[in-house]
Amino acid sequence: MTTNPTRPRGRPRSFDELEALEKATKVFWSKGYDGVTIDDLVAGMGVGRMSLYAVFGDKRTLFVRALNAYAGVRGALLAKAIFSPQSLRDSLTSFLRQAVECATQEGSPVGCLLVCVAPLVDDAEVRRFVQNATAGAVALVERRFRDGISAGDIPPDFPVAARARQVIDLVNGLTVRAKMGTPRKTLLRDAEEAVELLLPPRGTGHRPGGSARKARA
Repeated sequence: MTTNPTRPRGRPRSFDELEALEKATKVFWSKGYDGVTIDDLVAGMGVGRMSLYAVFGDKRTLFVRALNAYAGVRGALLAKAIFSPQSLRDSLTSFLRQAVECATQEGSPVGCLLVCVAPLVDDAEVRRFVQNATAGAVALVERRFRDGISAGDIPPDFPVAARARQVIDLVNGLTVRAKMGTPRKTLLRDAEEAVELLLPPRGTGHRPGGSARKARA
């Protein structure tokens, strides 16, 4: 006598969860959190209303999940750019260029979910998330500056913390300008020129065995 294998209860999902989450991210990104309805999400994600609630929860829960996924991908791209095996000046340029390219990527809404949407959400968890993400980005740049001091690209008295905050402020400013319609070409040019304002003039670093030249902030 044979027995039938136990069948899983319920219907198998007819959609890819990660793909649906990416689509939800674009819906929030383009319409803003307050401007998005469940009907917008159902249409944009290509899932049924019941499936949306069952898999992702309510609108707020879905937004937090989308925010986490988006921040992870964007953060990885920015970290790869700034820790590329180049000089500090070139790495910082790559970092700012990557930020502009993320904000003006073809096929995606202009701007940034973290910069242009999340800060407008009146929710304590979202607010903490944005604050932590910003602090993490600042720490990332600080670390790269300290590597630059060790490599002799910048002098030991370089104002690491202040300059790191200014870099992230610059990233946010470039992103907002992208949202306002500034062309990518203009933003990329401005990003490259900003690096010269953030770093000491060329040749003012500190090399082992040499004397440190002070960089004035």
